[in-house]
Amino acid sequence: MAATQQPDPFGSEALPSPGASGPRAGFWIRFGAALLDGVILVIPFAVLAAILGLGAAYALLLVGQIAYYTYFEGGPTGQTPGKRVCGIRVIDFAGGGSIGYGRAFIRWIGRLISSLILYLGYLWMLWDKENQTWHDKMANDVVVPVSAYPV
Repeated sequence: MAATQQPDPFGSEALPSPGASGPRAGFWIRFGAALLDGVILVIPFAVLAAILGLGAAYALLLVGQIAYYTYFEGGPTGQTPGKRVCGIRVIDFAGGGSIGYGRAFIRWIGRLISSLILYLGYLWMLWDKENQTWHDKMANDVVVPVSAYPV
């Protein structure tokens, strides 16, 4: 996708849009953030499974995951706690801002699709020119280092 151009306020040359170019978070840093988020979600699941049984705990885990990822990735920072620790965030591909709660929910649904065939949707970023997974593409977002795109 070609970078859209914005006029330079000083008239010298066109500048790329904030979300269209720049560094992207790599596979391993994203994996580390996902691992941390997984630990955060599994701890209450284990407690609930011991108290309520597996069926109820899985249902609550599903609802908890939806709320967790939609709230944190759709919020103004675009960061789950795991992403915050790893120094990465989710931003709108075109504009560079927050993706909002609706697109964060679509991104969560995309995670399910990304994991269906041997996690191919997650691995897709390894050969995608924008380092996007399938769920990134579905929500039209990118994951970037906070150092390059501060909150």
